[in-house]
Amino acid sequence: MNCETCQLKELELEQTEVRDVLRCILHTIFFHRTLSLVRPKDVDCDFFEITYVQCGLPELEKEVDEKIDQFIAWVEKHPNRRSQVCLSFFDEKNKHPGWFGNKTERIHWEQWFINLHVISPKRYSKSSSSKGLTNIGGNALEETNARRAALESSIHEVLFQIINFANEKKDHIPSIPDRIFNHEILIPR
Repeated sequence: MNCETCQLKELELEQTEVRDVLRCILHTIFFHRTLSLVRPKDVDCDFFEITYVQCGLPELEKEVDEKIDQFIAWVEKHPNRRSQVCLSFFDEKNKHPGWFGNKTERIHWEQWFINLHVISPKRYSKSSSSKGLTNIGGNALEETNARRAALESSIHEVLFQIINFANEKKDHIPSIPDRIFNHEILIPR
């Protein structure tokens, strides 16, 4: 079976934005790859003017949040690093069924690579004059707003990348009964 891969554009973000960004991206992928009946749920990002759709499956939301928590713990131990989260969809086949064992093998048919560069927020030194402090504070706010606007634009690009890939690449998807596909979310260790 052919495994399709999608390398998403790298996003540069701060640790405080990781949860919002990964929820948005992972749930968007799941929504576009779920063939079962779902109750779509619109969700607004906390830090960005972006609304995305979740499948409305509590067990999936819990799994995504647990993996994001694990990724954030990894980021805390490895600051200012580029990293990748991989969402893989697979089918399971019995491998050599026999009397003494029944092993299954995973046959991946699609992988999504979410590329992130988690940076530390910039630190600003305090000036001895109140005017210097105000200017620095104003510049810091302007820089943060500009960086966030650029990140929001990049997230939009990634969401369009997901939608385009999901709409164009369908021939490799196995026919599976009415349920969510087998999947795994891999984070750095």
